[in-house]
Parts: sequence; C-alpha cells; structure tokens
Amino acid sequence: MIFETLDTSGHEQVVFCHNPDAGLKAIIAVHSTVLGPALGGVRMRPYADTQTALTDALRLSRTMTYKNALAGLNVGGGKAVLIGDSSQDKSEVLFRAFGRYVDSLGGRYITAEDVGTDVNDMENVYRETEYVVGVHQVHGGSGDPAPFTAYGALQGLMATLNRKFGNEEIGKYSFAVQGLGHIGMEYVKLLKERGAKLFVSDLNPKLVEHAVEEYGAEAVKPDEIYDLPVDVFSPCALEYAINAETLPRLKAKVICGTANNQMSHVTGVEAAKRGILYAPDYAVNAGGVINVSLEIDGYNRERAMRMMRTIYHTVGKIFDLAERENIAPQYAADQIAEKRIAAIGKLKLPLGRTAPRFMGHLRGER
Repeated sequence: MIFETLDTSGHEQVVFCHNPDAGLKAIIAVHSTVLGPALGGVRMRPYADTQTALTDALRLSRTMTYKNALAGLNVGGGKAVLIGDSSQDKSEVLFRAFGRYVDSLGGRYITAEDVGTDVNDMENVYRETEYVVGVHQVHGGSGDPAPFTAYGALQGLMATLNRKFGNEEIGKYSFAVQGLGHIGMEYVKLLKERGAKLFVSDLNPKLVEHAVEEYGAEAVKPDEIYDLPVDVFSPCALEYAINAETLPRLKAKVICGTANNQMSHVTGVEAAKRGILYAPDYAVNAGGVINVSLEIDGYNRERAMRMMRTIYHTVGKIFDLAERENIAPQYAADQIAEKRIAAIGKLKLPLGRTAPRFMGHLRGER
C-alpha cells in the first residue's frame, strides 16, 4: 500500500524514525532532490495514527517541492512530521534523536522549524547534525523564520490587491485573519502598521486578546470569521479551512494568507467562478523558506529581504498565466513550478554541491 502511494506521489524516499527511549516517532518524506537537497521543516502534532502522519508528510513534502521551485531556490522538497503534543512532549533528547536520523541521510534532507516546533528545538537538532536551518545567528543561522514568512506574504498580498483592485494600499481594506500563531500574529502586525482594518479569530483566546490589545483588532468567534463583509480573507491556521462548506459563506473578493494547503484545486476553481481572486498559498508563504535556504551558502539578511520581494512578481506571473490560459491560479502556479523542475532536471545535475556551512561537519570539525 505504501509503495503504491509512493508510485503515485512521486516521492524518492520515506524514512520512519523510531527511538522509544527518546519518545521519538517521526516520518521524513523526501519528495524531490532534482533541484538540490530536499528542504522542509519538521511539524509536531498529536496525529491520531501513523497513517494520518504519513499522509501529512507526503502531502506537505510535495508542496515543498513546488514551493521551493516556484521561489527559484536551488533546493528540492521534503518534510518531516513528529508525532507528539508540542505543549508537553518536547525534550532535548527527542529532538537530538530526530537530528541523528536527519544526519543519517547525509544531506539529502535539510530540516527546519514548522508548526509545533521552534528555533530552540532546532538548536537541539543542530547538536546532532549540520543539516538544519533556522538556528540562532551565533551558529550562522537566521533565527526565527516567522517574521520573514509574514513579510513575504505581504508582498504576495500587495500583488493580489493590485490585480483585483488596481492598487496596493493595504490601509484601504478590511481583513479577516484566521489563525494567530507565530506567523499569523506577525502578519497581523504588518497589516496594522499599514492601517488595515482587522478582524481576527483563533482557538486560543489569549492570542485573540493579544491581537485586540496590541494591534487594535476586533475579535470574532472562530466559526463566524467566514461570514464577515471584508475585502480580504486571510487563512493563517491549518489546512483546508476553505472548502465546499465554508467557501459559499465568504464575502471577501480576495483570499491571501500564510497557511499551507488552504483549499483543494477543485475548491480553487469554484472560488474563481465566484469572482474571488486566490493567491496560491505556497507562492505567498515562501518567505520563510527563502530566508532559511540562504543559510546553506552563508546567510545574508539583505539578500534575503531582496529575494522575498520577488514574491510580488511571482504572484503576478501566476495571475498572468491564469488569465491567459483561463485556469485557476493554483494550476498556473503548478505549471510554473513543474516547468522549472523539468528544465533543471534535464541538466542532470548531481544532488548538489556541499555548502560552506556544512563543510566543517564533513571534516569532523564540529
């Protein structure tokens, strides 16, 4: 069953990681190394069972391949999922055990933080392997990627507003922001700085309270966030918030947020029919991976910020192709990513040269 799934999904490698002494149950999915080593974070969630975790790892790693290709990066796509409750199951030994599995892949997979993990967890991974990004700056890293993800999303948002309304003036518009995690809160902060009218929801009332007090947002119950008469709906929580049940409730004319896999392609087609302009999530939320990817060759913050601004132009190209081919933006984004992967793949490059930050590890100098 698993091999049949891999044949369909196109994954190169799946690694099951188990260390009962450390409490480690994790899955690393390497989808593609055509463009370079597979880069993607490790997500920690209390998955109901192994199959659910595997399904998530396969889906997310494939998305990373497309995200990294669309962003113009020289890395492929991978993802890891760690089965556990991030609020109570974290420990040094857990992430060090995970780090050893990452290290065993010899650079085919480079990990980073994701939902449920943070820069401190990556520091523990770093104790066992160099193949991790998003560590503290003292180790040559760039630190927390959330502000960069939010900044990149802002570039995608401006491109989307310009396409739909003919201007990029965020302060003219109202936003329903669903999800106030680390990235969602940073996104709210940037919107507030530009004068936007904000409505927010989250399952954690403390986060909602913070957004209200700090950024002047108006609190909305989680299930009511879809029904607001706003200009922009911004999904910043978990996957598939927009579906057959919630899409008809939206009054917004733009969907642009930081969550992964916000809707299926089928739902995306329906959104387009309803006159809603959707900025594909993996184009909009690429700022974080753009930022941490630069650690591989030696981090430079100025270059990172410059590269994140290219998200504006990437989203514009997606809309251009979608209009030209009369297809939903998701399909346009996929085509652009697939075209780049195919073109680079014909060069038949090796997996990738060893980056400067990893050389010490290979020489035994850690």
